[in-house]
Amino acid sequence: MPDLPPAHSGFAFPGLENLHNDIYPAISVADTPSLKQPGKVVLITGANRGIGRSIALQYAHAGVATLVLVARSSEKLKEVEDEIAKIDSGVQVRTFAANVSSEKDITTIKRSVETDLGRLDILINNAGAASPWAPIPQTEPAGWWNDFETSVKGPYLFLHTFLPLLTATAKKNKEDGKLPKVDVINMSSIGAHVLMSGGSAYQTAKLALLRLTEFVDLEVGSEGVVAVGMHPGGVLTELGGSIEVIRPLLKDTPELAGGFCVWLTAQDRGWLGGRYVAATWDVEKLESMREAIVEGDKLRVRMVV
Repeated sequence: MPDLPPAHSGFAFPGLENLHNDIYPAISVADTPSLKQPGKVVLITGANRGIGRSIALQYAHAGVATLVLVARSSEKLKEVEDEIAKIDSGVQVRTFAANVSSEKDITTIKRSVETDLGRLDILINNAGAASPWAPIPQTEPAGWWNDFETSVKGPYLFLHTFLPLLTATAKKNKEDGKLPKVDVINMSSIGAHVLMSGGSAYQTAKLALLRLTEFVDLEVGSEGVVAVGMHPGGVLTELGGSIEVIRPLLKDTPELAGGFCVWLTAQDRGWLGGRYVAATWDVEKLESMREAIVEGDKLRVRMVV
């Protein structure tokens, strides 16, 4: 057996026998109709390809009301929109070509969503970046910092801009007798928990994103916002495939991440608020560990002393 990531990475948290590489019945709408989420408005960044595209398609299978797709490339977003129409022509799609680290661009998106849709049920901060991996003295400062611009500043700006609408949606859900919560999924990485030479930008940014997720839970968790930091699995995306040292580890499908997101938001997972989860973990096993996770305050960023 090849060397496994260290125990503190959480790779085998539910046990090696409870890991997945591809979508499976418990997180597939086709097999589990209770995952359907009609009426919801879902915003996904980095939605033009790879993991973001798969998340959008899985929510289309879930029959949501509207998908708000954000990415730099409007051409690629149109391709995703066409795929969604083939799955369910009843799902409304709004696309925005935008820079996730631009406050102006995000404000424009928010005005449109608030005016035209009046609600937001799910925010998925999926857009990411990975500058070339190299030891710190050999990195290019602008590229190194761009990882933070995309993976930390971007999610911060979307949270800063959309949390008022998210909390207002949660409040309205409660008034209407619906599930009184909304969801934030910040796409982190198992890389946040390990050190690999050359990964100082990517891995540090993903660690910071986990702490930002905890702040969301601390500050607005009581208002119905369930925020989690999620590892999407090791997916051979255009971004991940560019990092030679991790390429052999990328064996999971993007559909796994998409299905896991749908499972996360289908019910009230408040007990996972502020915590780290991995799409590779079997959800039925994870549910069985709920009491131990909550009582032990597990799956959070902490220093062992």
